[in-house]
Amino acid sequence: MSTALRADPTEPQTKQGPEPAQRRFRLTFPATLMAPGVSLLALLSIIPFITLIVMSFSRVRLLGGLQLDWVGLDNWTRVLQDVDMWVSWWRTAVYLVGTLGLEMVLGVGIALLLHRVVRGRGLMLSLVLLPMFVAPVIVGLLGRYLTDSTFGLYSWALAKLGYEGDILGGSTSAMTAVILMDVWEWTPLIAMITLAGLSGVNPSVLEAASLDGAGYWSTLRHVVFPSITGILLVAFLIRAMDAVRYYDIITVTTNGGPADATKTVPIRLFETAFRFFDFGYAAAIGLMMLVVTIFISKGFVAVLQRKG
Repeated sequence: MSTALRADPTEPQTKQGPEPAQRRFRLTFPATLMAPGVSLLALLSIIPFITLIVMSFSRVRLLGGLQLDWVGLDNWTRVLQDVDMWVSWWRTAVYLVGTLGLEMVLGVGIALLLHRVVRGRGLMLSLVLLPMFVAPVIVGLLGRYLTDSTFGLYSWALAKLGYEGDILGGSTSAMTAVILMDVWEWTPLIAMITLAGLSGVNPSVLEAASLDGAGYWSTLRHVVFPSITGILLVAFLIRAMDAVRYYDIITVTTNGGPADATKTVPIRLFETAFRFFDFGYAAAIGLMMLVVTIFISKGFVAVLQRKG
């Protein structure tokens, strides 16, 4: 005898087969709190960026109100065909290589010395980091007075060594002076980042290298430097992106002189925009600087990814 099974009407009926999942985009609580501020920052960034792009294809007139006259690729053609602009890029490259090379060598050396200090490391680190907290304008003014040909301390010291010229008056000496001022200010940043990387090196690996008979320089080459390569690349990237658009020290000391010897691309950008009021051409220069900075950062990111 067969009995029919009847479902209890009080039990909830279950659906047969999988139910298609409906995903709804929902902001988390932190994202909801941050959304107004992030939206405002995005608005303040996107609108000027779009305006800059439009200006780079226009002739900007200020008399009688702001007016943009479309000129197509004229500003970009001027940028690419301007010999003085390419010379400014060459000076920027010299400034970039000079500052980064010295800062990396000196910063890593200072970090290695501080890492070996046991007592008083905090005090020494504080003294080393002092230049980094000085405003670049103040660094430029200080360097300008120290290199003054009449009463500057550095001019007096160089005169004792036989150099009678004006430091900021010569093409090569002026570029060397502004590079050294930048190095004095930002070498502590490289030292601080490198010291943080050295603190993260595995002590057991260093102890194993010591037990295997590796000397100090061999340990640095085969153990320490491979361990902090990523840290050094990050520090190099930070300073490279900053050096491309650096402006303060050069403006205060030489303002691009003498005879345009220190007129890097940021100085030429400022001069084009606010001395000659050629804002369309200046916008093209600014976007060109942005493209160069992006390529530099992409290159370093690719190296970091290969390093893992």
